[in-house]
Amino acid sequence: MPEDILKQWEKKSAENAKSYARFLQKADRNKVLSRLPDLHEEAFSKIDCLSCANCCRNYSPRFKTPDIKRISKVLKMKEGVFIETYLKLDDDGDYVVQSTPCPFLGSDNHCSIYEDRPSDCRRFPYTDEDVLLKRPKITLKNATFCPAVYYVMEKLME
Repeated sequence: MPEDILKQWEKKSAENAKSYARFLQKADRNKVLSRLPDLHEEAFSKIDCLSCANCCRNYSPRFKTPDIKRISKVLKMKEGVFIETYLKLDDDGDYVVQSTPCPFLGSDNHCSIYEDRPSDCRRFPYTDEDVLLKRPKITLKNATFCPAVYYVMEKLME
């Protein structure tokens, strides 16, 4: 595959969605998991999250109880006030941001709570863990807006 793998990745990701779904369904779990750490590193050596920030602009992480406790403490807010100010419950009963882009995303694409960000943000885009295989719907969705997921999927399918 040529090194311009990321050229028009959004379009190619949409075109390849069915192939990705088939691949994730039939993938050799151990083989894929053994390749993920290197592919994750490779993807992020080519992709600068600060020039993208699609995840922070268009989606919300889940804010789990430890995240809420930690972030509200850092912001010197009562947990209830933090929740009321920034969060809402989604259809799954998880706390997510009330609106997008994320209220903690700056105009320079830096996160104002980066050191204390939710674990979902810390782990995203899950290209170095078994979530990639265990939750194929999430992986397919993430491939539509995250160039790193697209990159890893393309490399896995080579």
